[in-house]
Amino acid sequence: MLIIAGSNAHNLKNHFGNTLKEFYLDTPFGRSHLIRKYEYNGKSFYVIFRHGVDGYNISAPFVNYRANIFAAKKLGVRRIFAWTGPGAINKNFEIGDFVIPHDVIDFTKKRDYTFFDNKGLGFIRVNPCFCPSLCNHLVGILDKIKHPYHKKGVYVCTEGPRLETASEIRFFKQIGADMVGMTLVPEVFLAREMEICYAAICYITNYAESDDIEYKEGELFEGTLPEDKKKNVEVAISLLPEIVIKILETKDNENCICKKSMLRYKKAGIITENFEDWVK
Repeated sequence: MLIIAGSNAHNLKNHFGNTLKEFYLDTPFGRSHLIRKYEYNGKSFYVIFRHGVDGYNISAPFVNYRANIFAAKKLGVRRIFAWTGPGAINKNFEIGDFVIPHDVIDFTKKRDYTFFDNKGLGFIRVNPCFCPSLCNHLVGILDKIKHPYHKKGVYVCTEGPRLETASEIRFFKQIGADMVGMTLVPEVFLAREMEICYAAICYITNYAESDDIEYKEGELFEGTLPEDKKKNVEVAISLLPEIVIKILETKDNENCICKKSMLRYKKAGIITENFEDWVK
């Protein structure tokens, strides 16, 4: 299993168990981000630090998503669990709440969305967007953790690194978005192309932009994270290692639809089981 550790991962890097090794992988799409292999209670797993292992060093538009997901496939990863810290659009979502996203709206602009440039591959369904089996596991885990959470949410992904305008947020609300972030696209789609189960958890870090929010100079999110709500975010972040360990204890679903997304091409003899040939 691979954990794609998002915001604040550099503060949690020593909370996942014993570090066995750390390395990069070269792929046809460039070098992956730093990968650490951990062991916890006899179980080994990998962690990729999406934004950097020593701090927030790489913003969302510049993450090498294709290299990271391809590296996961090369390592034999069958399941990916990711986290991210979006802003709340839905007024029922409070800062610090967990949300299990079930769908995305893509408003990114410059990213590499597929492994299959200039090929006839990748014409696949993405509904359900996130792995239903992994999402069900997350519901079971969060039911037992006494922390506010929501079983569903639509995540709109923007390009960044800037935050969104108030008019953009009003538009996103009209089209059904519950929260806004910058990282789950194209990760979720690339994982599906590689037939890897992928699910995510969001922890709400701020309120999405609004004309009603006072601008505060020199602060993280410049006022969209009120001072009295910062503790809520800290509590949510502190629970992420526990959630990681619990998801590791769940069983892989061999028959999950995610693992069969390229089956049509295989049945037609267009590709074989060797995924590295798919991108040549």
